[in-house]
Amino acid sequence: MSAASIPSPLWAKPNRCGVIAALDTPDPARAMGWAEAVAPHVGLVKVGLELFCAAGPAVVQRIGQHRPVFLDLKFHDIPNTVAGAVRSVCATPPAMLTLHGGGGGAMIEAARRAAEDTAGARRPAILAVTVLTSFSAAGLAETGVAGGPAQQVLRLARLALAAGADGLVCSPHEVSRLRDAFGDAPLLVVPGVRPAGSDAGDQARVATPEETAAAGADWLVIGRPITASADPAGAAARIAAML
Repeated sequence: MSAASIPSPLWAKPNRCGVIAALDTPDPARAMGWAEAVAPHVGLVKVGLELFCAAGPAVVQRIGQHRPVFLDLKFHDIPNTVAGAVRSVCATPPAMLTLHGGGGGAMIEAARRAAEDTAGARRPAILAVTVLTSFSAAGLAETGVAGGPAQQVLRLARLALAAGADGLVCSPHEVSRLRDAFGDAPLLVVPGVRPAGSDAGDQARVATPEETAAAGADWLVIGRPITASADPAGAAARIAAML
């Protein structure tokens, strides 16, 4: 996705499925290098817990000079604490921000209000994480949730969207179900995407970029297939060309 095609506001639904490059490293210099290399081929870059905990909020501002930032910290706490965290990170500022859908409607409402009060029209998108892509049905059952990931994803999606979330984070396996249930309006940001032949790693529910885009995803979050490549820019370009 070229610079000219970044949607405005930064988190608005893209015209077609785009790529978010996940900069998963504790080394800010390495992350900056990746961000600069892949910038011509992706719409956003992801700063997650590993990089944020190592380098702090300043890294969001620095990396944001290359591409808008998807800040994937998955806030999950009482509503007042999450609202305070959202106000703090809005200063960086990210284009998208994640919190756990399992935190409940009051937490999501508090996050949305805090983002609006702090950043107004330039607030980040509030995205509710449904079920982590590392969970299989058996793993989810170990936590006391019966019925499998698809059922839990729909349950949390319904709660989150009613509470004011702008979109959802889900695995490729739930994208079409969410589109059937909620239509085109919610942003769907999808990790667990692997080009054909790639190692699934610790992901349990995966699909290829082409399959995930065809199912209705807005953004694909892709890390190791890009950053573990000898040529991250080339890998990002090849994946973007699939969409």
